[in-house]
Amino acid sequence: MAFAPMGPEASFFEVLDQHRASLLATLRRSGGETAGGGTRLASRFEDSVGLQMASHCTTRKIKSDSLKSVKKFALILKILSMIYKLVQSNTYATKRDIYYTDSQLFGNQTVVDNIINDISCMLKMPRISLHILSTSKGLIAGNLRYLEEDGTRVHCTCGSTAVAVPSNIQGIRNLITDAKFLLIVEKDATFQRLLDDSFCNRMSPCIMVTGKGVPDLNTRLLVKKLWDTFHIPVFALVDADPHGIEIMCIYKYGSMAMSFEAHNLTVPAIRWLGLLPSDIKRLNIPRDTLIPLTKQDQLKLDSVLKRPYVTCQPFWRREMEIMADSKLKAEIQALTFLSSDYLSRVYLPNKLKFGGWI
Repeated sequence: MAFAPMGPEASFFEVLDQHRASLLATLRRSGGETAGGGTRLASRFEDSVGLQMASHCTTRKIKSDSLKSVKKFALILKILSMIYKLVQSNTYATKRDIYYTDSQLFGNQTVVDNIINDISCMLKMPRISLHILSTSKGLIAGNLRYLEEDGTRVHCTCGSTAVAVPSNIQGIRNLITDAKFLLIVEKDATFQRLLDDSFCNRMSPCIMVTGKGVPDLNTRLLVKKLWDTFHIPVFALVDADPHGIEIMCIYKYGSMAMSFEAHNLTVPAIRWLGLLPSDIKRLNIPRDTLIPLTKQDQLKLDSVLKRPYVTCQPFWRREMEIMADSKLKAEIQALTFLSSDYLSRVYLPNKLKFGGWI
């Protein structure tokens, strides 16, 4: 059964369709990956994949006969034994489940999280292959249907209620969509406002996803799976501040902590739709609705500007330089000064129709 058309007429999506054709042509030319390259000390950067572990990266040794590392060695063996039992019995557990098997021994959840990351990196296997699931916090809405691993049929809608991102992304199958684009929304509040304003309905067919801030592993896996399956344009809607840019970079290029799993997580085809620092001046957003950059913001912005992938994104660099020069940041909610539904009825539709992404 096809999705019922509810959105704008076909001509509205002309620029989006051209963008998708360009993405597909690039994929064909490069055998499935966009071209690019670069280097980083602790990881290797490729524009087609993002931040990856370098073959010459620094390693750490954990010894059973060293007072400094004996406890961590024991905890690694403990979690390895639990993973072995999960694999043998073909069952799954969350990181939280593992922590609560002996919370006094582990001390806190971070200890378990770090050890699982170390084991995954050491064995060069994603967590799902270790039968360890991450708790999902993300949401998804729009024109999408799929089957979960247990056979449950999930039908995402364009209504006011979103569906929770599944805990086992690798297990979902039979994905069906006719969406023209995927919109990643940084914050849950903005995501819900767009649903309440019927943005998803009016821009149908489309898909919207939020990781509610810094995305969890499953939300990143879902975005990657949707890109790999459908190759539709993917856009990011984030605050015009260093934190929002950082979150967008995690979706697009990954993070140092998870660089060993970059191929499963990153979508370098993502484009920055908004809120752009240049939009603030272009739309005459009043200065009293803007927020001065803190010292921490400035340090974060300087850090991002020095990253290897920024050299591949001159338009991104220019936007960040505008922010640095103005020493001001803005939340997406600043657009409500223009009108309460300006984001959903004017800003985003115009960006999508006329190609206002970088």
